[in-house]
Amino acid sequence: MEYCVFTEPQQGADYDTQLAFAQTAERHGFDGFFRSDHFLKMGDFFDGLPGPTDALTTLAGLARETSRIRLGTLVSSVTYRHPGLLAIQAAQLDAMSGGRFELGLGTGWYEAEHRAYGMPFPAKRFDLLEEQLQILTGLWGTPVGETFSFDGAHYRLEDSPALPKPVQNPMSLIVGGAGPSRTPALAARYATEFNIVFQAEDVIADRLARVAAACEAIGRDPATLKRTVGLTLLAGATEADLARRAANTGVDLAQFRADFTFCGSAGEIVDRVGRLRELGAERIYFQMIDMTDLDHLAYVGEEVLPQLPR
Repeated sequence: MEYCVFTEPQQGADYDTQLAFAQTAERHGFDGFFRSDHFLKMGDFFDGLPGPTDALTTLAGLARETSRIRLGTLVSSVTYRHPGLLAIQAAQLDAMSGGRFELGLGTGWYEAEHRAYGMPFPAKRFDLLEEQLQILTGLWGTPVGETFSFDGAHYRLEDSPALPKPVQNPMSLIVGGAGPSRTPALAARYATEFNIVFQAEDVIADRLARVAAACEAIGRDPATLKRTVGLTLLAGATEADLARRAANTGVDLAQFRADFTFCGSAGEIVDRVGRLRELGAERIYFQMIDMTDLDHLAYVGEEVLPQLPR
């Protein structure tokens, strides 16, 4: 089992805030630092200041200022970057981190940020995702000295030298979502990890079963596809700790606890992780919204992680 933090910097976190958070997570034994890839804040509670940070630029900086923790996106939208450029960026980031970068890729959903920064937001994006996955894996998998070409409905590459190559082989590539059919099929064909976030246990169980079946349908061993789950976290030794952290993130504690989240003491979080492990989860993402609350990280690192199975 692996345990990662998952952050939302678009709510208001500059590079230095993210650096402090990632380095603290590394010191406290977390396996990975992952961040969303967004350019506009969400909701009215956070002001989003001083403004968005580019996910890949940020992770490149963190690659040089951390040593062990894995770094990645959950997830980058196919609407942001051309797949040829993204393949180069990801391979370079993987080299800068010594093989610690993980690229999460999805269809995107936040239309307002596209309007705010002038990025196209086509109504149908799933085919874009499939073509980008074909291109990324094709470029990374082409032997040195050979070329890669692609002629799709949305992208065309001609005689690409397919360089540079990532350190990892295969490159860590995350596909996730709650879709019942196309998403598991894409993950089975192209990804190294299938991720599902913010869902109840029955949905998680169903999707993990579906992605295993999708692997078997194409002759892939399901054990070669990492299965992961992410939920929002509020942890603390006392109700006062939980209430303070809920207030600092603009959520109602009672409602948060009633939703499918990680909420409560170390023992309560350990119990929920145990249930997710029984469903087949091999990595847990703890989504932590307040990136200035390093004591939150310390509590989980000191009180929760030592009780969790590895």
